[in-house]
Amino acid sequence: MKATVMHGPGDVRIENVPDATMMEPTDALVVVTRAAICGSDLWPYRGYGEFGETGNRMGHEFIGIVEAVGAEVRTLKPGDLVAAPFAISDGTCVFCREGLHTSCVHGAWWGGTTQDGGQGEAVRVPYADGTLFPLPVGRDDALMPSLLTLTDVMATGHHAAVTARVGPGKIAAVVGDGAVGLCAVIAAKRLGAEQIILMGRQPDRLALGRAFGATDVVTARGDEAVEQVRQLTGGHGAHAVLECVGSGLSMRTALNVARPGGAIGRVGVPHEVKIPASNPTFFKNLTISGGPAPARAYFDVLLPDVLEGRIEPGRVFDFVGPLDSVPDGYRAMDAREAIKVMIAFNQ
Repeated sequence: MKATVMHGPGDVRIENVPDATMMEPTDALVVVTRAAICGSDLWPYRGYGEFGETGNRMGHEFIGIVEAVGAEVRTLKPGDLVAAPFAISDGTCVFCREGLHTSCVHGAWWGGTTQDGGQGEAVRVPYADGTLFPLPVGRDDALMPSLLTLTDVMATGHHAAVTARVGPGKIAAVVGDGAVGLCAVIAAKRLGAEQIILMGRQPDRLALGRAFGATDVVTARGDEAVEQVRQLTGGHGAHAVLECVGSGLSMRTALNVARPGGAIGRVGVPHEVKIPASNPTFFKNLTISGGPAPARAYFDVLLPDVLEGRIEPGRVFDFVGPLDSVPDGYRAMDAREAIKVMIAFNQ
């Protein structure tokens, strides 16, 4: 079968790899119909991380059709259309029962050197009952782009809003205008924020952010950006800050735009980020939370809004192509010529 393999910085290839096969009675075999490229995939693409001798399999956001199930799989059957959250989870451990599937004691991440990646024709899914979520639509439903976002970026934006304690009447500031930041705008509006400030620099993304519910945009960076947020918030800052980038600058910005007693939902995959031990975290009484979103736990919360058209996170996909176009998709996202890439398979 064909799959995406990254061999080093900027080196993404579509290669023939061994067919995905089941190994355990709790496995399922899924034929991929839709997948995506994530902003976090760009970290290794830009040279951060390690690579196996034969490269790393890529992709952690996908939807597909169950082709076969192991003898111990109870909730799925061949022919089911399923979504795969970006983390593998057994669904039964203490953390899964608490809704924190990304800390599953038997959990794992897609791709790398040990797991199939979603940017390929098929995937072996460990702990299929605990990982996969059945979808009540057909494989070519018009909602497919939005349903695909539930596997990561919409769930992650929602996690940012929840951990930042967004609620009715609050002011929310979203740091970052990538796909997660744009979905965080949707999440902040969905949870009732009165004012939503989107911080970014790309005009097309900011326009989409306004369509999603941003009331204000800030295009400056650093101290100037912090001052503009203060001006927009009566000098106090935001109650809730949704940090959706993961860089040192974005985290410093989040800390500085938060008002005293505020909360920061940190969901951007951290890269060389150090949180100050004292000012402003201590003297402003800030709460910092977040981490990898338990997307599997959020399906029940977010799926009805997608199915009933109340939210349209699938609009973040502005590059759609077949599997062979994936290297071009990486280049487009790296150059900020695309917000997010969707891969459409034609099995």
